[in-house]
Amino acid sequence: MSEILSNVLIEAINDEYKARATYRLVISQFGEIRPFINIVEAESRHIEALLPLFEKYDVTVPEDDWESRIELPSSILEACRVGVEAEIENAEMYNRLLESTIEYPDVQEVLIQLQRASKENHLPAFQRCVEREDNPGDGRRLHRRRSQHFK
Repeated sequence: MSEILSNVLIEAINDEYKARATYRLVISQFGEIRPFINIVEAESRHIEALLPLFEKYDVTVPEDDWESRIELPSSILEACRVGVEAEIENAEMYNRLLESTIEYPDVQEVLIQLQRASKENHLPAFQRCVEREDNPGDGRRLHRRRSQHFK
């Protein structure tokens, strides 16, 4: 196992930890809103997808201390914009990591799946969130918090 592979796996899981911590913080502050409630679960699945590679290549899994390192966005709109930016950066990061792991097809397979989820699912969801929050009067805003008041 190379130091390059170790660094790739650590960077990938730290990025997933950071995203999950950010989305958890948004949910704790603003309630169970979409797309955060869906994507936070996906980030946990991404972490789970990476863990077997750490075991296979005998890389120590870094501690997830991201919840103490995240700044809370000031609004749902800002949180959605942060999500857009994070998912764009995530896809770019995976491009770079894929170039470094050509000799590891199993690692590449996982990284490609994670990149695809980010580009094809998460990014469009956050882009829709920005559109929705930029136009709050259009009635498409989905808050679970509001529905909880009626239970």
